[in-house]
Amino acid sequence: MATIYDVAQRANVSAATVSRVVNGQASVDGALAERVRQAMRELDYRPNAVARNPRRSRTTLWAVIISDIGNPFFTSMVRGVEDVAQRNGYSVVLCNSDEDPAKEARYVTAALAEQMAGVIISPTGAPTHVKRLMESNTPVVAIDRELKGTTVDTVLVDNEHGAEIATGHLLDSGYRSIACITGPREVSTAVRRLKGYQKALKGFGIKGDEALIRYADYREEGGYRAMASLLDRGPMPDAVFAANNLMTVGAVECLVDRGIEIPAGMGVVGFDDIPWAHLVRPSLTTVAQPTYELGRTAALLLTERICKPSRPPSTVTLPTQLHIRESSTRQGLP
Repeated sequence: MATIYDVAQRANVSAATVSRVVNGQASVDGALAERVRQAMRELDYRPNAVARNPRRSRTTLWAVIISDIGNPFFTSMVRGVEDVAQRNGYSVVLCNSDEDPAKEARYVTAALAEQMAGVIISPTGAPTHVKRLMESNTPVVAIDRELKGTTVDTVLVDNEHGAEIATGHLLDSGYRSIACITGPREVSTAVRRLKGYQKALKGFGIKGDEALIRYADYREEGGYRAMASLLDRGPMPDAVFAANNLMTVGAVECLVDRGIEIPAGMGVVGFDDIPWAHLVRPSLTTVAQPTYELGRTAALLLTERICKPSRPPSTVTLPTQLHIRESSTRQGLP
């Protein structure tokens, strides 16, 4: 990554001259300023906020790197982060990694280049990029997902228990052939929710069937395709547990397209509450996460990490709550 000194060397000027050009000072000769700007373009130099104000060692910005900005789950979570940040004099820059490790890497690079005061990240998988932040002494908190291979401040929800009570509720409602649409194999939330589903079946004396498990992408389209696969490749289940809100929407859309009634033909429980879950008919049974509190807690941990950089990392796990509605309460089952 190019520095102000690289630009000065390329333009054959002093670093002070480069600094004056960056800050828009009129005292620099026009031709000289253009030479500096040309060197900046050639080196792809991007001055950060600290370079523009050398009296600060870091900016007052936090980067919040989330996996899917289109998922309503993150809306309330980010609000929780922002409310704490604002009260403590920080502003939030929202970054969407799109479940893409390459995009995540670019945002981490940008956070380091801008010397941001801290980063809250919902990691896409491996801890590589979080380790980069830690090695640069950038305060960081992982949110929503666990990271193996590194110890970092983390805020989670009890994914396994949430999935277990969701599946247990379907079993208590009389369903027996229960499918699970979970997320990517390498993502901790998907692993934990699948484990909770399997634990509920085992507790009820039902042997798990791999044919009833589908791994999708936490997107609506992925939920639709997974549900279609379960219907087409039989035997058809009588209920489905979908491991996030968007996949629940996709699964329900597929059932509607196939003319399968909910809950008589297929019971449905989703993970993550959906703002309109109680308004649709039948209303959707969901496992609700404390999303605002998730963001707020992560922000409080980051604030504490900034103030006390040497304290041991901590993990906070928040509870989930099952909201039982019409999509899972079929009557008259044997």
